[in-house]
Amino acid sequence: MKKYGAEFIGTFWLVLGGCGSAVLAAAFPGVGIGLLGVSLAFGLTVMTMAFAIGHISGCHLNPAVSVGLWAGGRFPAKQLLPYIVAQVLGAIVAGGILYLIASGKAGFDLASGFASNGYGTHSPGGYTFLAALITEVVMTMMFLFVIMGATDKRAPQGLAPIAIGLCLTLIHLISIPVTNTSVNPARSTGVALFAGDWAIAQLWLFWLAPIAGGIIGAFIYRFVGSSEN
Repeated sequence: MKKYGAEFIGTFWLVLGGCGSAVLAAAFPGVGIGLLGVSLAFGLTVMTMAFAIGHISGCHLNPAVSVGLWAGGRFPAKQLLPYIVAQVLGAIVAGGILYLIASGKAGFDLASGFASNGYGTHSPGGYTFLAALITEVVMTMMFLFVIMGATDKRAPQGLAPIAIGLCLTLIHLISIPVTNTSVNPARSTGVALFAGDWAIAQLWLFWLAPIAGGIIGAFIYRFVGSSEN
């Protein structure tokens, strides 16, 4: 239960910190943090939690990461469902807290998307479904590759949280214009449930694509990173 609690808290922090920066601070008049700031916020949430709970639960914070680590032989199948449930619940609670905060400002409107992920007319840059699909698969694939490499017992010890946090920052810098960056089904769900409408209708892609990408990335690392000749 301690592992599941850690995953709940960690995913809560990721959604509150990452999506919170997008909803509350990205376009704040005069001092908005913009795309760069939001990207950094997501990376910092993962890095800080990796140091805080990595030794408790492994700090997955993401169903695609949990599934990918299972595919990569790093995580037991029997813990997959409890981890995913804890992650999604943490994301939903964070979405609720963020909604309570954001709705405290006059003129707040969910029509802006509430940091939800989308494609087509709901893509920040107007990118197509195919572009969104490719982006989410490839970005999550690389995320899992970096996670598995950074946490390999042969890698420099103690630096994995930094590598993983910076990787997620880079992923956001690349893909926010395309999908608003998911690479994490829990993160997508946590805000989509409050945004409703199109965000829920398009949510399936942000489960399917990251999980597929996570599995692919794990398989690639198992091949490339194998200690066997």
